[in-house]
Amino acid sequence: MNEKQQPDLPSVAGLASASLVDAVGRLYSHRAHIMGLVSPRPDLVLFGPAVTISFLPYRQDLEDVNGPAFADWFYRAVGSNPQGKVLVMTHGGYPDASHGGGTKLSRVRNNELAGVLTDGRLRDFDQLAEWGFATFCGGEATRWGGDTVTPAAANVPVEIGGVRIVPEDYVFADRAGAVVIPGGSVNEAIAIAREIEREENAALVSIREEDRPSR
Repeated sequence: MNEKQQPDLPSVAGLASASLVDAVGRLYSHRAHIMGLVSPRPDLVLFGPAVTISFLPYRQDLEDVNGPAFADWFYRAVGSNPQGKVLVMTHGGYPDASHGGGTKLSRVRNNELAGVLTDGRLRDFDQLAEWGFATFCGGEATRWGGDTVTPAAANVPVEIGGVRIVPEDYVFADRAGAVVIPGGSVNEAIAIAREIEREENAALVSIREEDRPSR
């Protein structure tokens, strides 16, 4: 598991996204799960507080907006204490456009973030797999996407897969999907998820021992 546990949080080791989705569902009625993501390392689990970069379609006439490079937006987003955070990036209206690859996102490794979540595409899956952080995205890309989408704002509310994410929400993702946990409820959600898994394990025992109906 690629998990840099945040201070004062219970461990998420061994938990599944489905249990956390159910846990958030016991606390809130809004949608919190994200489906359809892929990963260059699906064996890794992503967990940490969200920092966000919102992408928008590229405009050639707005060079003052397009001007700052990705590095500038990255450091605006992660701030002075980047360790363990999850970089969340929107697709900006073009889900098939690339948001970066192994070179650009080596900053995630260098600054010890937990990983990346985006509904856009990323390049260089083989290289991203080597970096060791968890990455979940809309798919692999081949073409550079800087003339299609561009970063436009850092640490603002964003939408990924029909779910609203605000900075300091907690993001958990595994090979089955992702869940967004409100920051103020993360301890409670993890505790509920543990209870849900205990209930399901007890149900497995009960089902194994149940009497079969006579024919």
